[in-house]
Amino acid sequence: MLRRIVTAAALTGLFTAGATSGAQAQQPITAGQQAANPSGWTFNVAPYFWMANLGETSSFKLPPALGGTVSTSSWIPFGDLVSHLNFGMMIAADARYDRFSLLTDALYMNLGGTDARLRSVNFPGQRPIPISRTVQTSAGMDLNPTIWTLAGGYTLVQGDWGNVDVIGGFRYLGVPIRIDYSLALTLTGPRGNGATFGGIGSVSGNVNLWNGVGGFRGRIRLGDTGLFIPYYFDAGAGGSTLTWQIASGLAYHVGWVDLSLTYRYLSFQQDSGVLRRLSANGPIIMANFSF
Repeated sequence: MLRRIVTAAALTGLFTAGATSGAQAQQPITAGQQAANPSGWTFNVAPYFWMANLGETSSFKLPPALGGTVSTSSWIPFGDLVSHLNFGMMIAADARYDRFSLLTDALYMNLGGTDARLRSVNFPGQRPIPISRTVQTSAGMDLNPTIWTLAGGYTLVQGDWGNVDVIGGFRYLGVPIRIDYSLALTLTGPRGNGATFGGIGSVSGNVNLWNGVGGFRGRIRLGDTGLFIPYYFDAGAGGSTLTWQIASGLAYHVGWVDLSLTYRYLSFQQDSGVLRRLSANGPIIMANFSF
């Protein structure tokens, strides 16, 4: 119980799945703000708590004596994520000068022993061989993703109603993955050398992907109530076939703090390589401090 409390505290303000810009409610600079800060710069720091669910699909290479791959997948709901999180850290920052802005977001999670499923063994020139759940006595995954986003922005339109910013930059994904398994199953490889797959073993891989991204962000104010709707969207490619994220919700501005509840979805998709899909989605509770 103590471990879960400490982990949840670490998540609060430190942990996410990438790009606070997606949730961040950026306020347009006004003449009053410029007067309060003679340099013309304004800054935002936004700690938040992302109640995320994680999903992944992977394809690991088997030893050369066997050839082929083994396909796996996992779904980690937020409750399991908290209980298996060894360490999580996130930091986000936003700087603005006149209509120009710069945002960055860095995320790291260390997850150990989460549930995983081995789905099939794929030998070259043969149909995939499915692996039944009944023969999987255990399968645990260590997943340690790092996600870093850096982007510049420009305010196209702003007024009493809110603002629209266009953004462009890059997003990095680095993921070491390891799955330890125990199977009541032994498959003989097709190469006639006696190599087998099954029993107790492990598969692992490492992913490093750089992607260019572009999109837009901003807010829509709801009259003079202090309430507003933050919104964010980006998409891109490069190392990934596709990466994209979207977020929106409801926020309240009071003093120099914006309090918000938003929902965010982040995805990476691959046609080849170890990691074929990684997604994170869930609500975010956030406090955005401006100075």
